[in-house]
Amino acid sequence: MGVSGSGKTTVGAMLAGQLGWKYAEADSFHTAANIEKMAAGHPLDDEDRRPWLAAIARWIDDTVAAGEPAVVTCSALKRTYRDQLGAGRPQVRMVYLKGDRDLIAARLAARQGHFFTAAMLDSQFADLEEPTADEGALVVSIAGTPKEIVEDILAALGR
Repeated sequence: MGVSGSGKTTVGAMLAGQLGWKYAEADSFHTAANIEKMAAGHPLDDEDRRPWLAAIARWIDDTVAAGEPAVVTCSALKRTYRDQLGAGRPQVRMVYLKGDRDLIAARLAARQGHFFTAAMLDSQFADLEEPTADEGALVVSIAGTPKEIVEDILAALGR
């Protein structure tokens, strides 16, 4: 989890690859209307995110039911979103990719072909409720390379 540009897709795909697990990118769960809204430079609100989060939760349930370990990347900016994704799913572990605004803005500016614009970054930070200790999220700095970040996650997970 983390704001757009924090490396969720890159790190999530690498982590899943290292573990030999199934992988899904949360952007693929957005409705066409959500993608159009973001591409037009408008941030999503809670109502926009409701069906998106429900689709991710269904994917998690289906993956667990199939007995497949998996990684899914998702911004999960608010505690209520994380609660929805983790509710009744004790096997779900959240990893928060934490970085400062300047680093993430630079990454977004360099990103090509993505519907999320750098101009919307402030809305992500405004919505971000960093995980608290009682959530049990693993907090990982994004200051390193993707490989270093994945190594940090694996070490924290005891792998």
